[in-house]
This record gives sequence, C-alpha cells and structure tokens, in this order.
Amino acid sequence: MSATILVVDDQPMFERLIRNMFRDQIDDGLYEFVFALNGKEALDALAQNKAIDMVLSDINMPQMDGLTFLGKVKEVRPGLKVVMVSAYGDMPNIRKAMNFGAYDFIPKPIEFEDLEATIQKTLQESSILKQAEKARELADENEQLQALDQLKSRFFTNISHEFRTPLTVISGMAEQILENEGKWPKNEGITIRRNSNILLDLVNQILDLRKLEAGKVEAKLIQSDIIAYLKYIVDSFYYFAERKDIQFQFDADVEKLVIDFDPEKLLRIVSNLLSNAIKFTPEGGRISLHVTSGAQNLIIRVQDTGVGMSQDDLSNIFERYFQVLPENKASVGTEGTGIGLALAKQLTELLGWEISVESEKGKGSMFQLSLPKTNSAPQVDAGQISGATAEPSSSLEPEIPLAIKAQEAAGDALPRLLIVEDNPDVTAYLRSCLEDQYTLLTAVNGQKGIDLAIEEVPDIIISDVMMPEKDGFELCQALKSDVRTSHIPIILLTAKAEDDSRLEGLSRGADAYLNKPFNKQELYLQLRNLLRVRQELQNRYAQPGAEAPDQDERFSHEDQFVEKVRQAIMENLDDEYYGIPEICRDVAMSRSNLHLKLKSLTGRSTSHFIRAVRLSEAQKMLRTSDMTISEVAFAVGFSDPSYFSRTYREEFGQNPKSSRV
Repeated sequence: MSATILVVDDQPMFERLIRNMFRDQIDDGLYEFVFALNGKEALDALAQNKAIDMVLSDINMPQMDGLTFLGKVKEVRPGLKVVMVSAYGDMPNIRKAMNFGAYDFIPKPIEFEDLEATIQKTLQESSILKQAEKARELADENEQLQALDQLKSRFFTNISHEFRTPLTVISGMAEQILENEGKWPKNEGITIRRNSNILLDLVNQILDLRKLEAGKVEAKLIQSDIIAYLKYIVDSFYYFAERKDIQFQFDADVEKLVIDFDPEKLLRIVSNLLSNAIKFTPEGGRISLHVTSGAQNLIIRVQDTGVGMSQDDLSNIFERYFQVLPENKASVGTEGTGIGLALAKQLTELLGWEISVESEKGKGSMFQLSLPKTNSAPQVDAGQISGATAEPSSSLEPEIPLAIKAQEAAGDALPRLLIVEDNPDVTAYLRSCLEDQYTLLTAVNGQKGIDLAIEEVPDIIISDVMMPEKDGFELCQALKSDVRTSHIPIILLTAKAEDDSRLEGLSRGADAYLNKPFNKQELYLQLRNLLRVRQELQNRYAQPGAEAPDQDERFSHEDQFVEKVRQAIMENLDDEYYGIPEICRDVAMSRSNLHLKLKSLTGRSTSHFIRAVRLSEAQKMLRTSDMTISEVAFAVGFSDPSYFSRTYREEFGQNPKSSRV
C-alpha cells in the first residue's frame, strides 16, 4: 500500500530533486508525492487530500514560513507527523520547530540515505499511531455496542415482565372459566378484556416507535379547545394518583383556547408524562399539570416531587431503551419499558413541538411541552374529542392510561398477618395453616414483633406469650397503648392454661387467647371474628363527615384518633394545598403509619379520607346555604369545580345540584 507524502518548498527544483531521488519507489507504487510552494498551498492540499500520511516542509518560505505552517498543521491535523528541512546554519529555527511539535528534521544539502531513513521511520511511527487510533475507535464502538446491548437486554427483560403480568391474569382467568364452564362471572370477562387492552397498548407503543423511525406516521391536526381536551385527559389520572396518596393538581391560566393540535398524539405524550410522574413519585407527594398561554406558544408543564434524576440521566432520558433506575424501587414501583419518553420525544418532533426536562435527584422533575399557537387545521367541536357530549364508545375518547389499567388488574391484597413466635417449628406450622389466606410477616421475639408491627401495621397479630426480650403480654400492652397500632386485633398463644395467665393477657388488651396445642378450626374462627371487628370499625367510620358515632368503650381510642384527623382537615378545609405531609405533621404520625392506620379503620387511603371529609362538608353547605356549586367547591379546597362535581357524584351517587333541598 502506497504512502502519500506532502512536500512543501518554495524552490521548484526541490520537486525535481525529490522525484529523481525516489524514482524507483514512485514507479513501484510505494510513495506518492504531493507538492506545494508555500504554507498556504500546503494547507489547501491537506484540506483536499485526507490520505496524506506525513509532511516534509522547508522552514524558510515566503507568504507563510514553515514554523507558522507547522502550528496550523497541529490545529487541523494534530496527529500528522511533520519533518522540517533547513540548512545547517539554521539550528535556532530547528530547535523552535522541534519545540513546536516537529517530529524530526533533515539538514540541507539533503543526503538520499538520510532522507529515506527518516521518511521510513516517520511513516512507521504514523502507522503505529493510526493503528492505535483505530484500536481506540474500535474499543469505543465496542463499548457503545455493549452499552446498547445492555439497554436492549434490559428492555426485553422489562417488556417481557410487562407482558407476563397481564398474560398471567388472562391465563388464570381462562383456567377458572374452564374449571367452571357453567359459571362465568362477568368480572372475569372484564378482567380478561382489560388485560388484553394492556397487551395491545404495549404492542402499539412499540409499533408506533418503529413507524415513527421509518417516517410512516403523519400529523393529524385539528382545530379545537385544547384546554377542554387536557382536562379530559387528566381526569383519568386523579383516581390513580389518589390510590398512591399523591396530590394531583391541574390549572390553566385561560378557560378556553382554540388552537391546532393532534389529539391522539397529545394524549400519548401527556399520558406518558403523567404516568411517569405518578410512577416515580412516592406516597404523599405532589404532581401538577400547569398550562400557560404565551404570545406565540402554549406551554404544558408536568411537575412532580418524586425521586428526580441525575445530570447523567437527563442527557439520555429521551433515548430508546433508557430507564432511570430509582435507588428505592419499592417506594416508586417498577422500572417500565424504556420506550415511553422516546416515543413522546419523536412525536413532538414530528409535530414540530418541543419537549424539555429539568430535574434534580431527590427533588423531582419538570417536563415542559411547547406547542405553537396556530389556527389553520379543520375545526372540530370540543365535545367530539373530549367526550363532553360524545358517547363513551366514541373512538376519539381517550382510554384509561396503561399504568392505571395495570394497577386495576392487580386486585385487592390478602389481609396481612404478623406471627410473633420464637419457636421455628410453631412458626412453620402456623405458616402452613395460613399462607393461602393471609400475607404473612414473622418476628422471632416480642421486641422484634413490636418494631415490625409499628413499621408495617398489619391487619392482625398472632403472638406467643413466653418469648425472649419481651413476652407476649408486654407486646400486647405496648401495641394497644400506641396510637399507631392500637386498632390491631391480637391473639395470644400460650402453653399455660391457668386462668390467671388468660386474665393477664386479656387485661393487657389481647382480643383473644388460645391454649397450645390449639385447634386449627378454632384459630380460623377467631381470626375471622377479629377481622369482622375490623369491618365493624370500617362501617363505623365509613362516612368521615357524618355525626360522631355512638360511644362504645371498645372503640374509644379509635374514635379519638379519627376525630383528631377529621378536625385537622376541618381547620384547613379551604386550603387546596393541605394534603398528606401537612396532616402527618398535625397528627404527629409518619406518612406510612397514618396511611395504614386510616386504611384499617376506614377502608380509605389518607388522600381519599381527606377528600371524603371535604365532600361531606360540601354536602352540608349545599343543603343549608345559597352558595353556588363553584363557591362550595372552592370553600372545601377544590380548585377545579368539574373535578369536584365528578368526585361528589362518585361519593354520594348524585350530582351536587341534586343535593339541594
């Protein structure tokens, strides 16, 4: 393979000299020479010929001398080797050239053997450097390919998991139908259809992304009220946010705005942003969707108080297969598929919109979508796309987002039962009896049982009496005197059959007492009875805003607790921002303890309980005052009257207007 050498000298005879010296090598195709009379011509030659392997340049030249040319070469081709040529008496310039980065120098008059040896050495060094550079490039490419392979591997692992969950539900329901062919409950058909839709939505996301990359997706703009459409989209997410005890707020600085937009693609983008916000925001957090109408653009911001992202994550967040891996996955859910934001990004680019993100690890994220305010597309009535007047079966009606469907498919969990027992054989036996009816937790002594009960707040506890550190009596007394756990039913097990022992256990607050060896059927009966008591509690507090229930000594502690929570809400009734963090502060309980306590007592999550108190007060106002429905909504802490009306109907089964007497 021939080497290309650039020769730079202002003497035309130098070209003839070089050609004569290397006539044989030129004829054999070993060397190819390119000649320039000064530095400027040489730079042009370098720009035109990327195959030049080395430079042989005189120092003393007109227009641009060799030293200046050497500096320019280092700027445009840093790795190119330059050999300088100069007379014997020009050693100061030679030293400068070497300091400037020249690889070697040849003195004049030039001796052929010296020049040939220097050229061979220079070309050999250049070849080694090129090989090293090529190796680095290959290593970089290999590293990138490995990273991409890992991303793809993680994507296929996660998408397989996303497919596996609904497929498990569908196959399980199919088995039940086959086993009970004459009895096919309607709920099973609904569940199968819902999970089929989940699978279909997953497949559609993947196909949409591929179509976008292939340029086979077109914008389908309409001209309509985008504010009404956004309200309709976010309606699907209020319930999902409440299920995670997340406060969700929607607001816009205009009531109505008719502009061009693509409803199907806007739905996909906003749903992805809101689903991610809910997924990565822990319980008790806040999410908001703010709409701002500017002079030229409409700005949609989705902001959360979730886990946030590092700067490294931000640079890759819209890349396909990329996923942010939260430090505490248990608090924010699954990783997802890694295609949602990539799809959102490509959809915005297709539409000529812009999407950006700001985030800080541990402090949440803010995604911003910018749409140009144009009015050139065909006009469509808002009711036809938002569902305001359209039938639910309308093909333009947004479906419930994928994340909500997946949550609904999960179903209700089994009651959680804590076994506190230091004998592993007894624990194993209890587990074998109860594991198909309860979600089981275990602790090996009284102190660990107390700690676990406070942390997890189970639905019911079975505890031995004789245990190290703290016995069952001490456990019972500690938990029954703690507001966080006082409602939990406790069954004490003991080998002591004396009446004194039984009486002591009952005096410490135990709800039931069984002697070892106990009858399994009796244990089942006691557990069912105690869980029935829990149902009595939930019935007692089913209406948070109703009159205080009749006094019952059994429930005095719980009455006081529920009333304390209710009063805290009442004192901040018109404050729409009064949510879970504030109520936790006011009742001096952690978020998880408050949630589990209220869930056990009322069957409602904390956010749902807060909402129920507000709605109950709203019902009283509607019946006893002449305030408008909007005024009542604002008075009980709702910023969106339409959302107030919808939740009021869900709570009481009728519209606010129908509640007026």
